[in-house]
Amino acid sequence: MELLTDEGIDQYAFRNTRAEGELLQSLARRTEREMDDPQMLTGRVEGRLLKLLVQLCRPRLIVEVGTFTGYSALSMAEGLGPEGRIVTCEIDPLAQQVAQEAFDASPHGRKIEIRMGPALETIRRLEDEIDLAFIDADKEHYPEYYEAILERTRPGGLLVLDNMLWSGKVLDPQEEIPRVLDALNRTIAADERVENVLLTVRDGVQLVRKR
Repeated sequence: MELLTDEGIDQYAFRNTRAEGELLQSLARRTEREMDDPQMLTGRVEGRLLKLLVQLCRPRLIVEVGTFTGYSALSMAEGLGPEGRIVTCEIDPLAQQVAQEAFDASPHGRKIEIRMGPALETIRRLEDEIDLAFIDADKEHYPEYYEAILERTRPGGLLVLDNMLWSGKVLDPQEEIPRVLDALNRTIAADERVENVLLTVRDGVQLVRKR
């Protein structure tokens, strides 16, 4: 992932965002050592943003598409009340193992349930309304995730979509993923069912509120 801002500015934001706890820092280091794509980790600035959004929204049900090693789920779980729960979707057994070990080591891990298998199937089986969703998985299927989750989100609920600027390649999309994300950004901006703001945090974060 290429930086969207000057590296000095990026590091300044990192230093001046309250540090995550040792468990999350350790998880970040393990992800760097053991995973093939460690850049997929959410990281401090976006992780603290997710925690803050959870604290503001006070959701009962969070759905996450793309667990990876569990950093984002644990960040959200820190801000979640005792009655809240997170259903997080994953297909990679190695990522699931690393994430579950991190959840087991955290006092907030009991709030999180990993569901293995295609995320769309998990979403469609949900019985309760979604209060907040975080989408950070295979980009080709973002439009399907957006529609499936929005349909099941309560009015006033929040969707957060990661990597929506794709290292700036959405400006002149020549490949499949930038084209998919550019089209979805345009769809969201014109969608009368929602309000949105596209933030230049990390690799681009869409905040979408269902009307």
